Amino acid sequence: MTRWENGLFALPPGVDFANEFVAGLLDRLAGHKPEDIARITIYANSGRTLTAMKQAFDQRGPLLLPQLRVVTDLGAGSARNAGPLSAPLARRLELAKLISGFLARRPDLAAGHSVPALARSLTDLMTEMQTEGCGPEALEQIDTGDHARHWQNALEFLRIASGFFLRGDPLDRASRQRAIAEQLVSEWGDGHNLPADPIIVAGSTGSHGATRMFMQAVAALPNGAVVLPGFDHDQPASVWQGILSGADDHPQARYAPLVQSLGMPRAWSAQPAPAPDRNALVSLALRPAPVTDQWIAEGPHLPDLLDATRDVTLIEADQPGQEAEAIALVMRDAAQRQQPVTLIAADSGLIRRVNAALDRWQLRPDDSAGRPLPLTAPGLFLRQIAELFGQPLTIDRLLILLKHPLTATGSDRIDSRDARKQARDLELRLRAKGPSFPTADTLLDWGDKGDETRKIWAGWVAAIISRIKSHEHDTCPRPISDRLADLVLIARDLAAGPDGDHEASELWRRKPGQLARSCLEHLREHAATGPDLGPGDFATLLLGEMQELSDRTEADYHPLLKIRGPREARILSDDLVILSGLNEGGWPRALTPDPWLSRQMRGQAGLTLPERLIGLAAHDFQQAIGAKQVILTRAKRNAEAETIPSRWLNRLTNLMAGLPERHGPEALGQMREKGKHWLAMAERLARPDHGVAPALRPSPIPPAPPFDELPVTDISLLIRDPYAVYAKRVLKLRPLNPLRPEPDPALRGQTLHRIVEELLKSKPTAETPPDKLKGDFLDITARVLEQDVPWPSARAFWQARIARIADQIVSDEIERLAQGQPHIVEARGAVTTPAMDFKLTAKPDRIDLQNDGQAMIYDYKSGTPPTDAQIEHFDKQLILEAAMARRGGFSDLGPVDVAGIRYIQLGGDGKTHERSYSFQFETENWEGFLRLIAAYLRGEAGFTSMRAPTKTSYAGDYDHLARLGEWSLADPAIPEKVGDDE
Repeated sequence: MTRWENGLFALPPGVDFANEFVAGLLDRLAGHKPEDIARITIYANSGRTLTAMKQAFDQRGPLLLPQLRVVTDLGAGSARNAGPLSAPLARRLELAKLISGFLARRPDLAAGHSVPALARSLTDLMTEMQTEGCGPEALEQIDTGDHARHWQNALEFLRIASGFFLRGDPLDRASRQRAIAEQLVSEWGDGHNLPADPIIVAGSTGSHGATRMFMQAVAALPNGAVVLPGFDHDQPASVWQGILSGADDHPQARYAPLVQSLGMPRAWSAQPAPAPDRNALVSLALRPAPVTDQWIAEGPHLPDLLDATRDVTLIEADQPGQEAEAIALVMRDAAQRQQPVTLIAADSGLIRRVNAALDRWQLRPDDSAGRPLPLTAPGLFLRQIAELFGQPLTIDRLLILLKHPLTATGSDRIDSRDARKQARDLELRLRAKGPSFPTADTLLDWGDKGDETRKIWAGWVAAIISRIKSHEHDTCPRPISDRLADLVLIARDLAAGPDGDHEASELWRRKPGQLARSCLEHLREHAATGPDLGPGDFATLLLGEMQELSDRTEADYHPLLKIRGPREARILSDDLVILSGLNEGGWPRALTPDPWLSRQMRGQAGLTLPERLIGLAAHDFQQAIGAKQVILTRAKRNAEAETIPSRWLNRLTNLMAGLPERHGPEALGQMREKGKHWLAMAERLARPDHGVAPALRPSPIPPAPPFDELPVTDISLLIRDPYAVYAKRVLKLRPLNPLRPEPDPALRGQTLHRIVEELLKSKPTAETPPDKLKGDFLDITARVLEQDVPWPSARAFWQARIARIADQIVSDEIERLAQGQPHIVEARGAVTTPAMDFKLTAKPDRIDLQNDGQAMIYDYKSGTPPTDAQIEHFDKQLILEAAMARRGGFSDLGPVDVAGIRYIQLGGDGKTHERSYSFQFETENWEGFLRLIAAYLRGEAGFTSMRAPTKTSYAGDYDHLARLGEWSLADPAIPEKVGDDE
């Protein structure tokens, strides 16, 4: 084989790197023997680049292949790399054990971080130190005198961790990579053990110290070469010097040390960049700061920007959903035109939106990231179970498991369809009657009232609940292996179903299940090296390990549609490329704070600065925007606020806007106009083909009579929002209770009512000593709260509020008992109106028979009692109860005169509030009630929605049914007959 051409080479941004690399290699081998290519060793930056190279070789017909390796596997298969590597998980768990022991002595240093998260970040730091050749002594270069105490404590621990992790034989891939790179540089620099055959490093940017050292050594070999991707030949020498002095966020920053030591690279192939004029524009836009003077000096010498950006489109959507719709339309259009297209996206949320939009046309792109294991059915299943440990079992958590598609898939006694039906029936039962925290007894009691299938299913669920609840208070650290065993056993039994076989279930059967099983087995294999963990830390550990795996199950992908990550920009092969999510925090991603070293400390230790990641992302952007056709997209807003354009997009648009002599503003306007075309199509797609007229304000008149009785509490609702009464009493629709009950005002009111009801059942008298009555009152409060309020914080808070007003309640109660005795306590009553055959019902909180023979109507209020004005206009409960008492509506009381109406406030200051009352006022309200109810019973009035709401912000349970929002309170309501009169 002839002498190899050595040195540094490069390909410009925008070219198909793998294809052009192979083309340049074969051109250099023209005239060589066919077997000579097999003697070449190529080190690529990643496995994906190797795959692309193999495809490029395959496209050139039958030939021998070179030896293809990944640059991170230096020395693989040679004596230099003797000995097994330590598993990364084992090393992380070892560090986690070290961290756990340190935090046991210094818990103040955790700062809200979990042990697995800290271990992962510490592993990344140790790996970086190995790659950059920084041993434990590097930490001694850090001067902590000007740093906060937190950083001094962190450094103290880092010295311990580095001594454990960085000393001794290289056991990690990064440390072995560095050691071999140093050895090769030393040997080759002395002229020893020079490789006889050519070596090429292709596609790497030299972002890590060990890789960069190896690249420099290879480029200096007589038969070595380094081929850089996306090299910017438009930068002058002065800019390269500026980058060397510190511009880590620049896209070419990783190349500066190579250029300094090896000189400017030569062209690897004769293939020009797809858009050289655009590359020049981008190169100037992304210059290191300060850039304004360079823009002013060099901007007028750029090519005409109308030509440079002729194939660039800028889509600036209002929100992410619109951005995704526009991207989906671009990809659909490309598929119709049989043009390959690649979407580059860093935001997984945006990718899911685009996939959902493409699904409208049954288009499924090839997503190189696959589906992360935590988002697959087995991954979600295992995560949901792991999050149960150490937590109370709530209704929603239970139903999430029972309704999961993997649950009960291995049972012959009850198939998955029956299991789903039983879960739905149980949901309705728990929503309606609770308890908020289901127990095994709850399930067994419910199952006993059903058929045989329900009994079997309920018994099985009860057994599962018992096992879950046995871990409810399991908050102390336990061995990882024990926690894994608990997780797997519950997962297997849930998937198996009643008397089922977990191996026959769907849990482990498909590719995601196999990945999940391998993840758990890998954890079990190395669990002994880790610390004991609490339930929260274990769930974090499980999630972190599952995130390392993705499901890449072969599916019916569209051959022309691809989704790739930013790091794959260097191996793009399609002419049409979409660069999406170009907002700060999206692309580039926001930098994650380092919990171990500050920025200044990293610099003193010889480590790279966080801006290095920005520079790598900028290089990905520079390569991708060099494609033949480019579409740039961003959303102006996200769910929280307005977004900030990506710094690269911001620079590009600002530079273009400031170059009118190069037609920059016109070119920018054309880019945006082309983007508006896709946004208009997306908006048109979202708009119905036919307009739908907004609903009118409903005022239905059902066949008379719509009902034959109402509770007195519905009368105020009938005055204010008649449509709600129509939906509840005529249509028989009731809102479902929430899946996760909370200690809300409704529960507080019910609980307080029960407390005072229990107090009255104890038969206190006016002679009862106040201290005893107060003690009884507080004891009853504690007992009722314990029974009815399963939230400790709410119990404590409500108990304290009752204790604060207990003296006032007791004082007023003794006064009330001196005036009369309770005769009606939460007892139902009714009055019939013979002329209309209608019954008005009530369940008064309390009616006392006074010493003079008259009745006093009381109502307990946990909030603010109604005012006299509110009672006059709509709050008719007590005044109608008074009218019912006068007409003998309560059998234990009989017809009786009424002395007045009062509210007992069980909140606030706990006082009793008397309201205006007279026989005339009662009579007027009764007669008004009769007229009101007659109008609805005879079909003379429509049940108007929101007839007289208390506030414009009032929200009812049936607003969605009334289609509120399509009409406003200013719209008139036109009564309309509904239903079948017959």
